[in-house]
Amino acid sequence: MRDRFGTVIYVGKARALRKRVSQYFHPSRRQGWDLKLAALIEAIEDFDVHVVKSEPEALLLEGKLIKEFKPRYNVSFRDDKNFLLIKVNLNDPIPRFTFARLRQQDGAKYFGPFVSGGACRRTVTMLRKKFNLRGCRPLNPTERDYKHCLYGHLQHCSAPCVGKVTLDEYRQKVNEACHYLEGRTGEWEKELNAKMQNAAEALDYEKAARYRDMISDLRETTRKSRKFTRMPVKLPGAIDPGRDLAALGKALGLDSPPKRIEGFDISNISGTFMVASMVSFLGGKPDRAQYRRFRMKSVVAQDDFACMAETVRRRYTRLQSEARPMPDLILIDGGKGQLGMACRELAKLGLEHVPVIGLAKEFEEIHQPGERTPLRLGLDSGALKLLQRVRDESHRFANTYNAELRLKKISESILDEFPGIGSSRKAALLKKFGSVQRLRKASIEDIQQVPGFGKKSAEALKAFLETRTKSGKSV
Repeated sequence: MRDRFGTVIYVGKARALRKRVSQYFHPSRRQGWDLKLAALIEAIEDFDVHVVKSEPEALLLEGKLIKEFKPRYNVSFRDDKNFLLIKVNLNDPIPRFTFARLRQQDGAKYFGPFVSGGACRRTVTMLRKKFNLRGCRPLNPTERDYKHCLYGHLQHCSAPCVGKVTLDEYRQKVNEACHYLEGRTGEWEKELNAKMQNAAEALDYEKAARYRDMISDLRETTRKSRKFTRMPVKLPGAIDPGRDLAALGKALGLDSPPKRIEGFDISNISGTFMVASMVSFLGGKPDRAQYRRFRMKSVVAQDDFACMAETVRRRYTRLQSEARPMPDLILIDGGKGQLGMACRELAKLGLEHVPVIGLAKEFEEIHQPGERTPLRLGLDSGALKLLQRVRDESHRFANTYNAELRLKKISESILDEFPGIGSSRKAALLKKFGSVQRLRKASIEDIQQVPGFGKKSAEALKAFLETRTKSGKSV
């Protein structure tokens, strides 16, 4: 659901869309609306509809869209928590199946995401029992670990750590389990179904119910679903984008409505992760294939003006070198300062003829080169609404890139592979040593000074880092 500005304000799913949507507008239900629902219905201007193949796909797409657009009237899925993944790193000495919520570029194999976390966990438990796979945490378990291993004593694990099976035999079992997670479960389902029928015939209904639930979890986990990495379709920018473009061209005194508009914004937190975004609107609608994002190369201190200058210079130097057409209008998020830096860089490139404006957020003032007085359009102006959509989209795109870099810095660390380490102990290590490179050079005594680390855990961490260094892995 979108408002009159084209902003996504609510995302929902339904098996019967007509029934779900009509309940919002049924007169007899109006008295039961709370303030939030009443405000939502008052703001709805248009709908976008996406058809998917199954309910799990609908749930995955709903979560993806809510995280991407953060609609005002949605509550669920607005956090940064992702659906569960199953991870196995076949490069480990003795591979093990674990759970993750982020895909990392660490050479591991990932399965998912899975809508039902419970079914996912129960399926991994079944895999471990069926193929006698280990469930212990050590990266490279030894005979000492086996003495305290419940999986080994229950014979749920084939115990490659003490040589009960060879590493090649164990890896073969891991590969077979991977094939099952890829959906090749027909024989296993037949086996479980036969056990369920036998239990039912023996009047052992509780056991039959357990087998029934196992079949259900297996089907739920291995069900195929599409991965939605981007919006399935391009969002329209307005109810009548052509009218807004015509109004914008007239307000700015352009010869014709600007067909392609490129908007820029800067994002950083106290001078760290300085990034910029460039969004492109074609015909008043987002042209997502032409979006670009930049990480600052020459700016070392917090300076939004310098960041804007570098971004504009890099963007249009690239267009000139590729002999590609220039946009009909450039929109800078900011006032006279940011606009001046952009104009200076365009002049150096000989692009003074390209129209460029700045949009200051406080009073929604439009700044133009050579004009002392900013242009103010009415808040109900279609031209201003179009500029606001471009500005807000560039702001969202820049902030999303900044958040990705921060999350990657926190999450994508080789320390995540060290068994038993949590977020607090990982944060304590990085706080003391600053980076994994410095941690590699630290002595065992230095590591022991970190809260949560004793002599044994410090020795284990040191050995782990040395092993990863030899295998050529880095942060």
